[in-house]
Amino acid sequence: MPDSIYKRMIKLMSPFWVYIIISSVSAIIFVLLNSASIWLTATLINNILLDFDKIVQSQMEWSSNDNLTLNEKLKFYTNLIILRETPAESLRVLCVTILSVFFGKNIFLYIKNYLLRIVELSLVRDIRNKLYAHIQSLSLGYFNRQKTGNITSIVINDVEHLQIALGATFQKLFVEPINVITFVSLLFIISWKLALIALIIIPLAGIAVIGIGKSIRRKSRRTQKKVADIMQILSETLSSIRIVKAFANEKNEVSKFSKESKNYFKLLLRRGRLDLLAGPITESFGVVIGVILLWYGGTEVLMQRGLNPEDFIRFILILFSILGPIKQMGNVNLRIQTGYASAERIFSLLDTPKDIIEHSNPIQLKSFNKHIEFKNLSFEYEESEGLVLSNINFKINKGEVVAIVGPSGAGKSTIADLIPRFYDPKDGEILIDQENIKKLSLASLRKNMGIVTQDVILFNDTIKNNIAYAQPKATTESIINACKAANALEFIEEIPEGFEAIIGERGVKLSGGQKQRIAIARALLKNPPILILDEATSSLDTESEKKVQTAIEALLKDRTALIIAHRLSTVQTANKIITIEKGRVSEIGTHDELYSNDGLYRKLYDIQFLKT
Repeated sequence: MPDSIYKRMIKLMSPFWVYIIISSVSAIIFVLLNSASIWLTATLINNILLDFDKIVQSQMEWSSNDNLTLNEKLKFYTNLIILRETPAESLRVLCVTILSVFFGKNIFLYIKNYLLRIVELSLVRDIRNKLYAHIQSLSLGYFNRQKTGNITSIVINDVEHLQIALGATFQKLFVEPINVITFVSLLFIISWKLALIALIIIPLAGIAVIGIGKSIRRKSRRTQKKVADIMQILSETLSSIRIVKAFANEKNEVSKFSKESKNYFKLLLRRGRLDLLAGPITESFGVVIGVILLWYGGTEVLMQRGLNPEDFIRFILILFSILGPIKQMGNVNLRIQTGYASAERIFSLLDTPKDIIEHSNPIQLKSFNKHIEFKNLSFEYEESEGLVLSNINFKINKGEVVAIVGPSGAGKSTIADLIPRFYDPKDGEILIDQENIKKLSLASLRKNMGIVTQDVILFNDTIKNNIAYAQPKATTESIINACKAANALEFIEEIPEGFEAIIGERGVKLSGGQKQRIAIARALLKNPPILILDEATSSLDTESEKKVQTAIEALLKDRTALIIAHRLSTVQTANKIITIEKGRVSEIGTHDELYSNDGLYRKLYDIQFLKT
């Protein structure tokens, strides 16, 4: 699993290889200049502390010696650049050189970081876009099974954590190891004995940091899940704030949120304890190394056993310079573990299979000409224990208005959801013009349908944009005509901003009847040959229902329609009424036929109209 995730991340980064290569070259130049800056700093201290004539004498001896050690060669070439006729002039050249090297290394550091930031942000953008596109392709069944807070948390929080991990990896995991290798090489050049002592102790810190990182990964998984729970509570509460206040339930909601926040706090604190351990552990090992080497190296210098003061100063400077990169590498491991936990959740969502699979060579439904037919259809929801619909058979001819009625939970809305392939049946098939809808392209299938539901979904946008949602390029005239037919123009013109009024999240600034009429105007503007009305008037008051019913009559004109109805007064004029009971078709006929049958339809009708 780890290899799989890392390989997938590398694959996602491959389009940005040019930026990565240039950045890598800049990083190598930065490391070399960084090492040179420390070496030159040691040279500066040495030139200030030691006798200038002694330095010149050593340089002359080295120039005539063909068997110099690598350490002596480095010092010889450094002095070749720095040394001048006088100490003051040599010091000036050394300062200018150090200044140039520091400027140079920072320029390449900026180039490296800037290019990697482009890669990092581009990669995160692409992942977020892939996630959103994949979410849009999933069927309604997935959203019934998953919490919206969990999905939102993955797209926002997990991608953000991955961005932090990528940033840490790009910035530190490539550069710091090169830094460490370069510094270690210099340490061995100066004194292999002291370098060996340091290398024996350093891995102990690495083992401790790796162990902490594994624990952090486990806790990061739990933390991200807890964030999803908090976002779910927040999302539900905000979308249901009217109910919360209506039942004076604010304290309970605050208590619920506080409980989840407390659990999240505990998880973060546990992870924080581990996170904060890495730095002190690395630094403590570094101090131990430093003290041991100071004692051993200082003894070597004092006893004049092969290590001179200049080499010792340079060794100590490089040694303490190496602790920074090692500490950064330890922190990188922690960031990677957190990012890995997020990457697991991201790829888990990206790998979620689609329940609704489009045919490999789909047929384009250009027009609707004959009929819609349900043929021996059975259906069950993934989480249900039995069939919701069983052996459903009926036909809707072009131009017919067919109503489906029955008790709550009988499966009426499920039938409406199956026609546009929000779900697929377990058995049987749905045919449109004698073609199985599974063979049709999803886009062309749904473009031939207009859907108006009881729970109208509107966006936090203008009235105009909500109506034109299915036809973004619609003219203002066609939008106005759709509103007239939907009986919506009157109330829109009464709003100060008119069509440009922002209606709030889910259309909160509009009444139920107004929202329904906006939805009907949207369907009219789309002008589809097939209409599905799912209890479009069941939650309205009498006055609103009358206005919406007038709009629906305009909507139904010259169209084929399937009406899911609870109020039987709205379906009496339908060409055909289908009664559903316990997931099965129990009756089919006109209002008069079914009423005279003295079956379920008559029973429902009499209950609604108080006839016994």
